[in-house]
Order: sequence, then C-alpha cells, then structure tokens
Amino acid sequence: MHILVCIKQVPDSAQIRINPVTQTIMRQGVPTIINPYDLFSLEEALRLRDQFGGEVTVLTMGPPMASDSLRKALAIGADRAVLLTDRFFAGSDTLATSFALTQAIVKISETFGAPDIVFTGKQTIDGDTAQVGPGIAKRLDLLQLTYVAKIVECNPDKREIIVERRSEGGVHVLKTKLPCLITMLEGSNEVRRGAMKDALRAARAEIVTWSAKDAGIADITKCGLKGSPTVVKKVFAPPPRSERAFFVPTADVASQEAENLITTLFERQPALEQDLTTTAAGF
Repeated sequence: MHILVCIKQVPDSAQIRINPVTQTIMRQGVPTIINPYDLFSLEEALRLRDQFGGEVTVLTMGPPMASDSLRKALAIGADRAVLLTDRFFAGSDTLATSFALTQAIVKISETFGAPDIVFTGKQTIDGDTAQVGPGIAKRLDLLQLTYVAKIVECNPDKREIIVERRSEGGVHVLKTKLPCLITMLEGSNEVRRGAMKDALRAARAEIVTWSAKDAGIADITKCGLKGSPTVVKKVFAPPPRSERAFFVPTADVASQEAENLITTLFERQPALEQDLTTTAAGF
C-alpha cells in the first residue's frame, strides 16, 4: 500500500501571543510543532503500513523551515517526505492550500505511485476550519471519511475499508472503497515515539522539495493571496473573565443550599434552564 499523510507545521499554541497594537499573531520566537491532529493520522498510516506493507509519504506545504516537521515525521517512522515550498504559496487560505496540495499529490502519484489512502488531521490548531482535507478529496474526486475515530478493518485486496466515524448522534460504521481520504480525530490512537534507526535515518534523509513549477502548478493565480477569497480581518485574544467561578455543592450539603445555588445558576444562565428542560422532556 502507498499511504500519503498531509501534515502542517504550526506555532505551538501554548506559547502564542497577540500583538496588542496590530492585533496579529506574534510568530517571532514561537517554537513550531507538527499539528497535533496530524500526528494521529500519521500513526494510523504507519499502523496500516506495518500490517499490510508498503510505504508512507508525508507531505507539507510551507516555508523551507517546514522541513523540520517533515524530519520529525520521518523520525517517527514515515518512509518519504515531500516539501511544497514557494513564495507563491504565501498567504494561502484553505481554498488555495487544498489546490496546491492537490497538485502536489497528483505529482506524487506520477512520481512514486498513486496513494491508496490520503490521511489528514481533522483540522489544524492555527486555523480550526477542517476544510483542507475535504477540499483535497473534492478536487481529487476521492471518497472521504471525516472525523474517523477508529479503523475497524482494511482489505487492500478487496480495496475496501471499514471505519467508525464519530458524530453528534453517536457513531457511524461506514464501509467504502479505496482510494479514499480520511481525516482522523484526536485520541484515536497512541502516537509512537519512533525507533533510533528511524531518527538516524531522518537526520540524513533527503527531503523531496518542490516549487510550484516542480509540482506542475501552471496557474499560480489559484495559489497564495491571489487564490484566497478568505481574508482574516482581525485576530484577538479573548478578554479575561471578571467573575469568579462558584462551586455546586455535593450530596452531603443541605438541600436548601443546593437549591439556592441552582437557582442562582439559572438566573445567570437562563438558556441553560431551557436546554435542560427541553432535554428532560425528550426522555
């Protein structure tokens, strides 16, 4: 099997700061990491490779420094890494990003063989749109399975895969044909640390680096800011809350005190009382 995993290098959200004057994210001096959701996709791809054989290719679009994340993916166990980097990609929104990545996947198919499965994380922590994975699937005309919590069964010979997909109403068990695109949920597996031999291999591995021209992108107006209809108007940090939290008593507290606190809670959150009443009426 050939499995492709799209990853993204993102700022460490625990150390992001907002410029109070420009209201933009201050990226200088902020360490970067692999988007955490993408790691669960990478682990699932490696498990399928270990079970059925084949190879795992990781792909990312970003500046040259994004090669650091690709080497981390190689150290975890990926077989090949491809970096799509060009100044034409700067400022890409999800539409332009999915277009560029799609072109790169087509080039990968021509160079290394068509992937049987394309994995992405459910979303990225710096955008949270969850649009790039489905956008790639649409452009490549792939069947897509989003918010997958578990791969139940995969049969490369029959070209079939069965997954559990989490939804608001519960869990869907879905079966589809390969090739397909899967977006994995967080906590769906335990990401491996990687073996020493993989770490040594990653340090000296050659990262396949493609520009827009190398990837066969002829129409660069669909990339970067020119190809991005979405514009971020403002980025801001939420203001700190002035009210302090109060504790709801446990069962050993007098019932009258508990009733008073619940009444206070409903006064502060009137919509909560209506939601609970509606939910209780449904049982």
